[in-house]
Amino acid sequence: MMRVAVVGAGVVGLSATAALLDRGVDAVCLERTGPMAERSTGSSRIFRLAHGSADLVALARDARAGWARWSEAAGRPLVRDVGCLVSGATTLEWTAAMRKAAAPYTVAGSDWPDLGLPVRRAPDVILHDPTGGVIDAEGAGSHLAGRVGGALRIATVYGLEERGTGARVYTSGGPLDVDAVLIAAGAGTSPLAARVGIYTPAVLAHHVRFTFATTRTGPLRSWIDQSPGRMGTYQHMAGPGRWVVGGLLDYAAIAWEAGRDEATRVSREAVLAYVRDHLDGVEPAVLDELYCTTMAELGDGFHLRRRGPFTAVYGDNLFKFAPLLGDLLAAAVTEGTEDEVDHV
Repeated sequence: MMRVAVVGAGVVGLSATAALLDRGVDAVCLERTGPMAERSTGSSRIFRLAHGSADLVALARDARAGWARWSEAAGRPLVRDVGCLVSGATTLEWTAAMRKAAAPYTVAGSDWPDLGLPVRRAPDVILHDPTGGVIDAEGAGSHLAGRVGGALRIATVYGLEERGTGARVYTSGGPLDVDAVLIAAGAGTSPLAARVGIYTPAVLAHHVRFTFATTRTGPLRSWIDQSPGRMGTYQHMAGPGRWVVGGLLDYAAIAWEAGRDEATRVSREAVLAYVRDHLDGVEPAVLDELYCTTMAELGDGFHLRRRGPFTAVYGDNLFKFAPLLGDLLAAAVTEGTEDEVDHV
């Protein structure tokens, strides 16, 4: 039986571990803290088909089918089908990609009666992705943790070494000898991958999203906005009476060198000003904040890098692709893949 070590128990690492177990592989998932921490933490994420390339739209459509399978297995919907709206600088490009991929969409104006956004002034042109919505991130984590079960181990991975036709993984709980290693460790991927000769981008940035109370009811839509004259944002309803806003700030404000505290302060001030100036029915007082690291300037898409028994995966905004990524990574590790695979 093939033995595989997965480093990282975020949504990608857990989904890959679950897919490996489904293939009959002896898989172990190693995480230094606990499942669904760091980049995978939080209650919700946006799901969308809409992307800047037809390839990513098609992959997101496959991922949505995976979310449906997970929902059925979990006995609860893991994606709320409220739709996703896109406005501003990316609208034309993303509309063209949706059209090329033959994905369902509509384009509407500011007078669209079904807008479903808590805004004072609607965007002039809106791409409506009806397949989009909000992922129940906590529900997904619970589902995956149940599938992975005892294959999840709390241990810090501090070294990797190729040995013969396999690999040795050095952990705080002792060494493990395996046939293959999948590195899906988020911000920790780059330093680990570098130890075995795999380059992945190492430039990190800070990111914080904020939750506010809203008096708006009904099925509010998810929204990605890059309209001129105001800060770019992504927004969605995290639960009854809770509206999430993440600001897309200039890199200098959130650069790693700025420090977490300063990046959080600047982000909070910018998002609060945005809420006061542009949203309606949203109270400009922060109820909660969610911090994570992000890979600077990566954008959408995902990437695989392989060298010998080691495969590394990296990218930003990967949560929505999780069911697809789990199957894809399990196949890459067990069946082989090209040394460099990019989906952008």
